[in-house]
Amino acid sequence: MNNEYTKKLLKRFQNPKFVKDVKNADAVGEVGSAGCGDIMKLSMKIDSKTKKIKDIGFKTFGCGAAIAASDVVCELSKGKTLDEARKITKDDIVKELGGMPRIKIHCSILGIEALNKAIKEYEDKHE
Repeated sequence: MNNEYTKKLLKRFQNPKFVKDVKNADAVGEVGSAGCGDIMKLSMKIDSKTKKIKDIGFKTFGCGAAIAASDVVCELSKGKTLDEARKITKDDIVKELGGMPRIKIHCSILGIEALNKAIKEYEDKHE
């Protein structure tokens, strides 16, 4: 793993597909802090019968790797059940981006944490 951004990562950063607040979201997960420099808010709509993620979006304050990783988290989650989405790992994110500088791996974890926080919020409300 080198210290440069891959072409895939740069493309995601420059043209993310999921930057949005989901209207009337069923769940929201917010993680990070201004102190570390990266903050991510992920919102999603869930089909109450199938427990599949119907719509998902993010807003991220952070570096290019954080934005790209957030976008990948959303893409990999959309259409999956909550249980399937919960199984997404940092390795899945890094692989989808074609690699990531070692010092930026925490960005992929941030997106997963926001996803899992949103899933937990939804489950707490509906169980």
